[in-house]
This record gives sequence, structure tokens and C-alpha cells, in this order.
Amino acid sequence: MLYAFGFERTAVVVGDLYFVNPDPEPGQEGPEQGVRLEVRLLDRAERSGTIYSAQPIAVDRPIWRADLLESVTSPGTLDRAHHHPRFRGWEPGPRRFDPAMSADPVAWVGTRLSDLDGLVGAGASGPAEAVVGSSDAADLRAAVAEILDVVRRLLDRVRNGELAQPPTGDAPDSARVGWL
Repeated sequence: MLYAFGFERTAVVVGDLYFVNPDPEPGQEGPEQGVRLEVRLLDRAERSGTIYSAQPIAVDRPIWRADLLESVTSPGTLDRAHHHPRFRGWEPGPRRFDPAMSADPVAWVGTRLSDLDGLVGAGASGPAEAVVGSSDAADLRAAVAEILDVVRRLLDRVRNGELAQPPTGDAPDSARVGWL
């Protein structure tokens, strides 16, 4: 499942995720499940056609990512919750674990989303204003409660076994199942 919240030049996308053998750091082997949230750039292409034609929209490169993940063998623990404060193009930097994130991952994400300039400053080169729209930070802050509600509902559905399920068919050695 994928949710998208769009603002002037940024978007927050949220979806469920299942990893088979994500190749994490030592001590974190085995499948993971949970919810991924990314702050990304948003692009509107020129419309072609009449004023009634659909607007082409691209959810483009990531700025920041939070992974509210847990080992499949420890459901409900979010024992692998981490974030990626930096990206090089489409590739995330290393996993960053924060004790405050482990204590209350959803609230931790909400605090970060409330500081878009800080996220952009940590993950992009150049001033934040050059990357995001003038109203993006305020618009995102106004939507944080709604975004966190979606995150909580997705986490509940993961825990209930409805989402973030392993791939069907032959068990692959490595796979990522989800939009993000």
C-alpha cells in the first residue's frame, strides 16, 4: 500500500515494506517488515492537452527516509527502526540508529517531519530554499498529525498480518516487497 502527501515541491510517501535478507549490519540478519516513510522532491510536468487533461506528477528523488522496521521473528518491537539522513542520488547513506527513535518511533518521525528545513539541510547540498517550496515546511507541519495517523494504521496492519507480507512462490534469497 502506498500513501502520498504532496506539497508545493516536496512529498511524503509512506508504504508497507517486507525485506527478505536485507543485508543489514551484523546482528540484524533475517527478514524485516514494517513501514517506510520518505520525504521526496515533487515535480509537475507540463500538461499536454486541454485544461481538463490530467496533470503529470512525478514523485522524484528522496531527501530523507525513516524505516519503522522490525525483524519478522519479533513482531511489534520495531527493533530495527532507523533512518537515513543522507542520500546520494537515489542511494541511501548508512542506517542510523537513534535511541530516541527506538523509544517511540512514530513520535520521533513526527518531530523530524516538523523540521523540513533541518531534513533538507542534512540531506541535500545548498540552501533548503533552493530545494523546497516556500510553503512546504509550514504545509508539512500542518499535515504531520494526518501523516502519523497513516503510519500508525499501516503499522497496525503489518502487525495484524495484512500488509508487509513475504513474496509468494519460491522463497527467494533476497527480495524487497513494497512500493518504497
